[in-house]
Amino acid sequence: MKILSILILLPLGSFLWGAAQEIPMPNIIFVLADDLGIGDVSPTSKDCKIKTPNLQKMADEGMTFHDAHTSSSVCTPTRYGLLTGRYNWRSRLARSVLSGNSDHLIPANRATVGHLLKKAGYHTQMIGKWHLGWDWDRSGKGWNNINYEKPVKNGPDINGFVNYYGHCGSLDMPPYVWVDTGRATAIPQREEGVSKQEDRYGWYRKGPIAPDFEIDQVLPHLFDKSISYLKERAKENNPFFLYLPLPAPHTPIVPVPPFNGMSKMNPYADFVMQVDHHMGELFQALQNAGLDENTLVFFTSDNGCSPEANFPELEKFGHDPSGGYRGHKADIYEGGHRVPLLARWPKMIKGGQQSDAIVCLTDFYSTVAEITGQKNQDQAGEDSYSLVPLFNGKLSNGRSTLISHSIDGSFAIRKGNWKLCLSAGSAGWSQPKEPEAKQKGLPPLQLYNLSQDKGEKNNLFLKKPNQVKELLELLEKQVSQGRCTPGNPVPNDRKIDYLPKGYKPS
Repeated sequence: MKILSILILLPLGSFLWGAAQEIPMPNIIFVLADDLGIGDVSPTSKDCKIKTPNLQKMADEGMTFHDAHTSSSVCTPTRYGLLTGRYNWRSRLARSVLSGNSDHLIPANRATVGHLLKKAGYHTQMIGKWHLGWDWDRSGKGWNNINYEKPVKNGPDINGFVNYYGHCGSLDMPPYVWVDTGRATAIPQREEGVSKQEDRYGWYRKGPIAPDFEIDQVLPHLFDKSISYLKERAKENNPFFLYLPLPAPHTPIVPVPPFNGMSKMNPYADFVMQVDHHMGELFQALQNAGLDENTLVFFTSDNGCSPEANFPELEKFGHDPSGGYRGHKADIYEGGHRVPLLARWPKMIKGGQQSDAIVCLTDFYSTVAEITGQKNQDQAGEDSYSLVPLFNGKLSNGRSTLISHSIDGSFAIRKGNWKLCLSAGSAGWSQPKEPEAKQKGLPPLQLYNLSQDKGEKNNLFLKKPNQVKELLELLEKQVSQGRCTPGNPVPNDRKIDYLPKGYKPS
């Protein structure tokens, strides 16, 4: 295994060891749940009614972040930000998400965590839901003219992954086909789908499905693949990076026995319990392979919980997937992008730590850069701050601001406890949606003090004009400079319009 000098990681290494000791570079596993709310796991919600003992154990043995955010409140853009360390809205994707047959979003020359770790000597592997597009061959007939016998181009392999195994979009998006490093593992012979009328929780869009693709077995299958990968890597001398983006608990919500009915609430809660169970299996596999002590594992979600979880039904049991925050997936409100984030690294992170620092999933990039002793380039990790100081007990990692983005392309900017939403309503799926908010004559912007107003109920936009002005100026600076971190200005991939249509600052 490669050795990293303590001189590179002195702030981190000095936490446990003398300055003369050398530290092997850790294996890194990043698990990204899909549509899991901050209120759905016990480490980040004391009122959580879903039992998540394995994630609680992970938190007890590692670190819990209580003010962690995705860069977007929906799937594709968050994944872009996570892998590039760059806010998603700087890319060509201005709003919404890709589909299961979309072409690739991240160009080969864009720096990613995969490239960074590959350069540091890591074996890099993606297993799971990609949802960043790859280029199907379009020379076929039938559904979207895809020829499944031809190689897939511009998949995760151009973004720094030596190998990958997964499906292209969300698990409710066709085509339902496994692709193993550029090749479909089986050719679809039929179409399949389930309507919402047929199954309130387990629905998925109709489309081509391969004979080796079983919807309700996808989640356990991906963990089985991941555990097999760990066993293989345990035989090697170089470290590995496993990126494991899960399809759950996103729709189709399909818990399998013995989890269906286990929560005694609803299938969504059952599915969350299944995710927790598989995380326990993953940790056990690390121990069995002798990899546990020096493996850094992250667990988080790509955005807040979806309304498909059935909030009213869960409320009957006293459970709130958004943990008391306003809104949910797709929204600019906290429930859209504030997510659970746990980190465990027995060799380096003291167990039971809690952090209230503002962090973003874009921070993963600079964390990896610091751990491997690599310096950020100007056009790499532009919106990323290393989490290493927080691992070492610091109160801040240098991040004092956060820019959030909703499904319709609306922005919010936060500094400290002040948050300015550049929308009249949720900018997403919860009420009031933008058309209704405008019809009601609500103010075009919303200003909240999160320390006093966790639920974002008291809009101070008209009462605090100076605060609004300061945040708008800060947003303009971070947008125009192409980065929120110190460094030279760099270009965005497109012209960024962040002000609501028709609004002009006074």
